[in-house]
Amino acid sequence: MDPKVLILMGSDSDWEVMSETRKALDEMGVASEVHVSSAHRTPERTGKLAREAAGRGILVVVCGAGAAATWRGSAPPRPSCRCSACRSPRAT
Repeated sequence: MDPKVLILMGSDSDWEVMSETRKALDEMGVASEVHVSSAHRTPERTGKLAREAAGRGILVVVCGAGAAATWRGSAPPRPSCRCSACRSPRAT
């Protein structure tokens, strides 16, 4: 099954929180792919992952990081692909 959701996080340490997204999608039978790419350290790579998502059949991008505000600039919503940013509870 081709992935329909891209789970994008800033570092491996975000997986503890973001794995719940993957678990929920799996339970609903929605295929997803996961990438770790920092909007701070590798903004071009991160932006490219988000920009090219729709072309790969991705319908939704879920971004998560300790400082999620950066995602809005790196992975802005596209007409063909929805983007949702979430702030990790550990980022207080």
